[in-house]
Amino acid sequence: MKQERKGGKKIRNTILFLAVLVCIGSLLGCGEKEESDNGTVVKDQPWEGALGSIPESLRTPNPMVSSNAKKGGTLRIYSHQFPKSLNYYLEQFSTTAEIFQTMYEPLLDYHPISLEPIPHLASSWKISPDKKKFTFKIDRNAKWSDGKPVTAKDVVFTYDTLMSKENNTAVFRIGLARFEKPKVIGEFEVEFTQKEIHWSNFETVAHSLFILPEHHFQGKDFNKENFEFPVVSGPYELLSAKKGRYIRLKRRGDYWMRAYPFYKGSDNFDVLLFKVYTEEAVAFQAFKKGDIDIYPVYKAYTWVKEAIGETFDKNYIVKQKVYNDKPIGFQGWVFNMRRPPFDDVRVRKAIAHLVDRKLLVEKLAFNEYDLTDAYYTGVWPSNTSPNPPIEYDPAKARKLLSDAGWKPNAKGILEKNGKEFKFSILDRDKGTEKYFTVFIERAKELGIQAAIDFTDLAEWSSRMDKYDFDMTWAAWGGGLFPDPEPMWFSAYADENGQNNLAGFKSQEVDQLIREQKTEFDVKRRSEILRKIDKALTKEVPYVLLWNTKSTRLLYWNRFGSPTNSLGKYSGENGANHLWWLEENKLELLTASKKTKTALPAYSPVLKYSPLN
Repeated sequence: MKQERKGGKKIRNTILFLAVLVCIGSLLGCGEKEESDNGTVVKDQPWEGALGSIPESLRTPNPMVSSNAKKGGTLRIYSHQFPKSLNYYLEQFSTTAEIFQTMYEPLLDYHPISLEPIPHLASSWKISPDKKKFTFKIDRNAKWSDGKPVTAKDVVFTYDTLMSKENNTAVFRIGLARFEKPKVIGEFEVEFTQKEIHWSNFETVAHSLFILPEHHFQGKDFNKENFEFPVVSGPYELLSAKKGRYIRLKRRGDYWMRAYPFYKGSDNFDVLLFKVYTEEAVAFQAFKKGDIDIYPVYKAYTWVKEAIGETFDKNYIVKQKVYNDKPIGFQGWVFNMRRPPFDDVRVRKAIAHLVDRKLLVEKLAFNEYDLTDAYYTGVWPSNTSPNPPIEYDPAKARKLLSDAGWKPNAKGILEKNGKEFKFSILDRDKGTEKYFTVFIERAKELGIQAAIDFTDLAEWSSRMDKYDFDMTWAAWGGGLFPDPEPMWFSAYADENGQNNLAGFKSQEVDQLIREQKTEFDVKRRSEILRKIDKALTKEVPYVLLWNTKSTRLLYWNRFGSPTNSLGKYSGENGANHLWWLEENKLELLTASKKTKTALPAYSPVLKYSPLN
């Protein structure tokens, strides 16, 4: 799933593990307050480098940022459940990814509009004539927070760390295994040689490999490096974290890229404060009281029924849908195909026929979502229905189950080979319970006994790593350049900690995945992805649900933002790196609240505007 940060500079093809589109709860209770940020002021230190040492493409302003941006202040962000780790290489949770990618950096960035590679830790690069070797020169200005230079040895160390089978980094070994161990050409030059050609190989090492400091991590048990990161290279460092309550990042006044013209206007807040709560209802009340600044809305009920009242009517809180070109992923209920009863496609399809998606969206989600019938929406022409939808149809479900050998017993419960049809739904969010409850009642009418097995994020994540579940709700962010291999290739179906949650195995899909590996033409690769999409739909590894093209944001009306407030490709996290605290707006908001007068109107819908 892709990410963008720093004013559109950081766009990820890596899937952000299970960035659930329905709201996830959090762990902070009522009445508890985070550490005070009063007095946390970051002063930028003088930059002693030479202008001529800055890569040429970074000597001009970033087109996604605003020249009006100012440094300072704290952005308090409503976060999801407290992650079990802040080490992205060990835990691919969306909040973990966002935090880790502000502390550590890749060799190259993407241009925020064209998506062409641009320098980052590497000031330059070259690809050999036979396309098999990638060579990167490290920017001599790049420094770790302890003042030591970033070197080629750090790159090799990162590769070795992720490739070690002693570390819980199996997802990252898929791409890196296509390379020989990188070679140190010089102190600031490193070379990668491909063992296996793949269109995503350059992205894997150039954009998705976040470089670690060898001198800090060497000799340590990497699996235990979860909440202490004293040596970083990125624009923010970890200031403090309290389990179940908050995570605080502090802007680095000595960040090595601070004087680069392309970077100016990005990462403006002195403190990023991720606040977590046990219940979303508590979080929303905290937001309305002003204890949270920005609140991305994942629940239709919150958007339609709760985001109302005087603070909204008087424009103290902005309620805005933002449309841009962010990739759209998919979400649904994933089956564990490794074990009965979901090892039978007829059973999986029958369950899908018992999910009344239209009713759920209309009655429980206020028509805020569009039904999806594709795993790769982005490769299909707009306004098309790529795959035949599996409509709500209990009669078809009953016949499929009968064909699969499930017959009612004396109690009216479906039974096969003396075993009743019972399964559990692993859930970690009380907010999704109402959707499952409707389904459970419909399933019960056919003689299926389903029950919700509720747990927290840490336990859920641990069980998913071991595939200890029958069915669960999972959502995936979209990729600008989607690679189906990690999620659907048979080789990863039974390896713990992989993204093939369903345990999906298909010779047909395996062959298509092999074909797309060496296809560098995006249009032809999209054709292959459409074939994969159709094959997946036929096998029903998920009950596909719905998605939304907009990012729904609530935020207090005291911030400045660029013309395109979230950039071209990012979701809500674009605000963390593009916005700034606007003192004039803050004063106006404070005065208006005292006099109970309304603030000026704003546009409730923002659409990406191409820049001249």
